[in-house]
Amino acid sequence: MSFNTALSGLNAAQADLSVTSNDIANVNTVGFKESRAEFGDIFATSSLGSSSTAIGSGVLLAKVGQQFTQGNLDFTSNSLDLAISGDGMFVMSPSLTSQEQIFTRAGALGVDADGFVVNASGQFLRVFPVNADGSVSATSLSSSTPLQLPATSGSPTLSTEIEIGVNLPATEPALDPANFDPANPITFNSSTSITVIDSLGQSHVATFHYIKDVNNANTWAQYFSVDGNAVDITGGTAGAGGQLYGTLTYDTAGNFVSNAPQPMVSDALAFSNGADATQTLTIDYASNGPTQFASAFSVSQLSHNGFGTGQLSGIDISDEGVIRANYTNGTSTALGKIALGRFSNPQGLRQEGNTAWTETIDSGSAIAGEAGSASFGLIRSGALETSNVDLTAELVNLITAQRNFQANAKSIETSNTVTQAILQIR
Repeated sequence: MSFNTALSGLNAAQADLSVTSNDIANVNTVGFKESRAEFGDIFATSSLGSSSTAIGSGVLLAKVGQQFTQGNLDFTSNSLDLAISGDGMFVMSPSLTSQEQIFTRAGALGVDADGFVVNASGQFLRVFPVNADGSVSATSLSSSTPLQLPATSGSPTLSTEIEIGVNLPATEPALDPANFDPANPITFNSSTSITVIDSLGQSHVATFHYIKDVNNANTWAQYFSVDGNAVDITGGTAGAGGQLYGTLTYDTAGNFVSNAPQPMVSDALAFSNGADATQTLTIDYASNGPTQFASAFSVSQLSHNGFGTGQLSGIDISDEGVIRANYTNGTSTALGKIALGRFSNPQGLRQEGNTAWTETIDSGSAIAGEAGSASFGLIRSGALETSNVDLTAELVNLITAQRNFQANAKSIETSNTVTQAILQIR
């Protein structure tokens, strides 16, 4: 019996050595959680036996329990390196069509050939669908989808309005708007331009020419053209070559009074490149504080509401896990919110390798949640969670397990000596 007892001790010490060695081997594995060997004694008596005199039968390995304590954060320069500061776990799927859910703390992610965000094992990061403002529209794990980064920002949006605020110099000489010639700078006082977008996403240059009206005090004529072609202001005043222009009126203090016509809208731009020929532009001065002061011509506001097709230039990930794609046309789009899961008993999870786990009956079903809520924690973009292995403690455990192994081996040696002595009795 003593041989079997000591043998169970050897097996336990060997298991302890193996668990500790595995922890040490993964000291630099991102998202790794250390394990510990948990043992129980073997003790059995018959139904009529006396437990007060029974001797135990050794030890057995009861469980190898993982310790889901927080690891340190190692900051990187890759925005797709993600770490969780809290109890949540990333939700992954092994394929685009699979509904299987895999959970991990390792957030070293990249992009595959199709633009999907994946880890080194090719598993797909899952996100909750979001509205345009980044708010989540569904929070169950079954509604989450693999995250894909689109290469472009989608269909272009044509310009329909120009916001413009200018200071027109009160000291400029007055001119006759009827003599305006865009090719002759002495026939106008100032000009400025802005790029606008047609329905195909093509850029065009819209130009404003300003003339201090010699016929009306504190009044300026505004001629409008696109790509060098004159464009009438609908309902405007007839001027050079019959072109209709708009007017801006100021009071004696240089403050804006009104523009005419109101609203100031261009005629159809009549593009010949196949774009929407009926596109017009509303020119908004009133919202942008135009002035007529005795200072140089300046533009305080000049923008439009159109967007061409942009290319992906980068992504931003907030602490709450909202992923936004930024494009070269100045737009940004909310793509999703990182789905997180946590468990009532994380030690009941089944290890799948590559620092991944799946749920079991012991762990309970995954609880879906968002970063920044409850105990799920926050997302840290540009950071990785390092292994939570304490190398110093593991080296001490290694020595302890080695001593335990040696002690059990000594027990076998002692039992062998006793047996030999018995066999030599004559």
